[in-house]
Amino acid sequence: MIMSVEEFRIYVPTAENMDDGALKGKLQAVELLIRKYTNNNFQDRNRRFYTGIADGVFTKAYPYIKKGDTVQISESKLNNGLYLFSNNMELMDEEHCMVTKVVYPMDVKMGAANMLKWDLENRDKVGIQSETISRHAVTYFNMDGDNSTVGYPKSLVGFLKPYKKARF
Repeated sequence: MIMSVEEFRIYVPTAENMDDGALKGKLQAVELLIRKYTNNNFQDRNRRFYTGIADGVFTKAYPYIKKGDTVQISESKLNNGLYLFSNNMELMDEEHCMVTKVVYPMDVKMGAANMLKWDLENRDKVGIQSETISRHAVTYFNMDGDNSTVGYPKSLVGFLKPYKKARF
């Protein structure tokens, strides 16, 4: 996970009234969007190992992966995906898979927090360009093709440019 709900609440105190489950789902969605948009899985290949899974836990333990770290399981028939490393990851038993630690740089974490903050505060205003009530007028930003990328303003997604990898 790109960041925990508690960590997000430190960066964005306005999210205190939102349900933890909903916020966790939104954080996972932003994480997957960033990974897909950049074509970068943010793996630390120096912290990769092959293992089996028995009774839902890895048969080999390595000291550089600790509880709360994000790991990506690949080369697996049953468990491919991103997981938060813990004692109860609900994995299917198998003999062989590859586990790699996922590490997000701090600027990616802060950018994701800003994207989600924008989502919480402004998503309901998308599509409204101007609003007038009596003598009070408000004009919102335009979210047409020139001003937005992947559903967010280009100014919020610009931090991802250095992390984009070529697609083949």
